[in-house]
Amino acid sequence: MKAYYHLPGLFEFYELYKVFLPLYKNHPEYFYDWCEIGSIYGAPADCIWGGGRVGFGDEHPENVADLMKEFNIEARLTFSNSLLRQEHLADKRCNALCTLFENGFKTQNGIIVHSDLLLNYLMEHYPNYYFVSSTTKVMTDFAQFEEELNRPEFKYVVPDFRLNKEIEKLTALSSSLKDKVEFLCNECCWYDCYDRKRCYENVSRKNLGDDCPDHECVSPNASVGYRFSEAMKNPGFIGLEDIQNVYLRKGFSNYKIEGRSLGSAIVLEFLLYYMTKPEYQLKVREEIYLDSMLDLF
Repeated sequence: MKAYYHLPGLFEFYELYKVFLPLYKNHPEYFYDWCEIGSIYGAPADCIWGGGRVGFGDEHPENVADLMKEFNIEARLTFSNSLLRQEHLADKRCNALCTLFENGFKTQNGIIVHSDLLLNYLMEHYPNYYFVSSTTKVMTDFAQFEEELNRPEFKYVVPDFRLNKEIEKLTALSSSLKDKVEFLCNECCWYDCYDRKRCYENVSRKNLGDDCPDHECVSPNASVGYRFSEAMKNPGFIGLEDIQNVYLRKGFSNYKIEGRSLGSAIVLEFLLYYMTKPEYQLKVREEIYLDSMLDLF
């Protein structure tokens, strides 16, 4: 089996992928042959259907679409706002994005959703997409997660990262359901967080333009911010050896890498760690850093 990585920053890290994807295509010897890019996901700034993170990508959507077409990579629109109302469905910008990314690609593109209101609208008006059930639903109960997997509307379901190590229950899933599981690998959120859903709801309000205060993170290490080295210590972390020696062998192929709210430098570290052979990591890093058009910091 192959591992398919779903990478962050469709709009947010356009400049990074514009340099990385040619390396990925032209130098397959740099990368593990047991993994591929499954998709790149994200949402532009000021996108009211957006969720999970407040979008900041400002690249022109046509340029993003052209890059994905050039390298035959699936694009996923992250429309996981959990607080949408009927009037929001008419938003011109979000509908224009759906129109742009629905057709004209060799691959089928996807949309990550939380709201069933939005899901039903998208299925009616944009039937050529596949749909992904968002991790912003915070499904920590395995029975609830299994119910979500059985919903025919979804091609993939991303559980809360705290279900990642429920190996016995995961292994008992049928092959067809295993194909729909997409693990969130590198979450750095406090494993014992009791406020994760409210955090995501705060992001949804901000994307809708509501005047609301920032969510106050309850993690004891909130002031530190994201550190990949700390994420690796998280009980829910799925590392390279876990993917190779546990999850692939048990029939799981899809792995989501978070990072839309981070900088391109740390996202590059994810690409190096999860995809790049150790002997070529410096080579890839140098190729990226030496591109004078890429603003890493």
